[in-house]
Amino acid sequence: MTDRVIAVINQKGGTGKTTLALNLAAGLARRAATAIADADPQRSISQWVAMGGNEDALPRVTQVGDSAAAAIFHLKKNHRYVVVDCPPAVQGAAIEEIMASADRVLIPVLPSPLDLWASVEMAALVNAAQKKNGALQAWLVLNQVETRNALSRVMQQAVAEFDVPLLQASIQRRAAYRSAAVEGVSVYALGSRGLQAVADIEAIIEEVLRQ
Repeated sequence: MTDRVIAVINQKGGTGKTTLALNLAAGLARRAATAIADADPQRSISQWVAMGGNEDALPRVTQVGDSAAAAIFHLKKNHRYVVVDCPPAVQGAAIEEIMASADRVLIPVLPSPLDLWASVEMAALVNAAQKKNGALQAWLVLNQVETRNALSRVMQQAVAEFDVPLLQASIQRRAAYRSAAVEGVSVYALGSRGLQAVADIEAIIEEVLRQ
């Protein structure tokens, strides 16, 4: 039985939700049995895995709809970890069921105040879910970070005002993530091309699992 259902969610497009979910699942699968639950109606993560023919030995993808809780419960029986690629929404039966079933929530955001503030509804969603699911923990995850550019004062203020804490680990801006998506694999399958991206994902996994 798993105690690690990790939901990746943001209603704003272009934040790297599916990229984080796919590579997170790939990294977790190297530790223990892992499943991917595709709850996004666009089915991007399902298409990603299908495109690569699973040459990367990516976790199996199960598509779920409004009965998300039942699907996640079934996956938990045989997997240590379940990663859920959530719908791009803050309302709906599927979202409520996922939040009730999850142990961890990751909200990828771009490193700009405007993008962070555009995700403010996510904080309200998480706070409401935590009232019903007391074990639920959540973090913002910065994506496309330029290592040479520290967070601006405005960005730091925006993060401080957000009700969800910021994960220390982040996803750097790297070509490897785009290459992996084009090839239908995770960054773990890119060899030397993906080493730095793998380090990003490993840091996120280690920080989340320590909690």
